[in-house]
Amino acid sequence: MRIRRVAEADERKLVEQIAEQVVEHRRLRDLSQQELAELCGTTQPGIARFERGVSPPRVDTLLRIANALDCELVVEFRARTRPKGGRR
Repeated sequence: MRIRRVAEADERKLVEQIAEQVVEHRRLRDLSQQELAELCGTTQPGIARFERGVSPPRVDTLLRIANALDCELVVEFRARTRPKGGRR
């Protein structure tokens, strides 16, 4: 159970970090949640739930949000530990 709680906490933290960035870029572009929703083909309540961290968006929705905000969506895997053999 502990592993699951840690994974859920990590996921919540990641969703919160992404939501903060979306809010920041939305405000920089002076867009309401409704306007952003219309630009990316979703609903205002969906944007609001995401920005509050209630529900994480799917990757395709994130791509549409990024496009609507004229941003690049970057997903990157970074090793936390060294792989076997010591190479990176």
